[in-house]
Amino acid sequence: MKAYTYILLCCNGQYYVGSTKNLEKRINEHQMGFGSNFTKKHLPIN
Repeated sequence: MKAYTYILLCCNGQYYVGSTKNLEKRINEHQMGFGSNFTKKHLPIN
């Protein structure tokens, strides 16, 4: 099964690194504030 590692640039200028099997779903979760505790506080930049 495929898995992805991704890097997000957040609104505070820091990067968040994560991994997932469903990249599109996980990115959407981060954008809506349902991702990790870090990205809930510092939403990713589109």
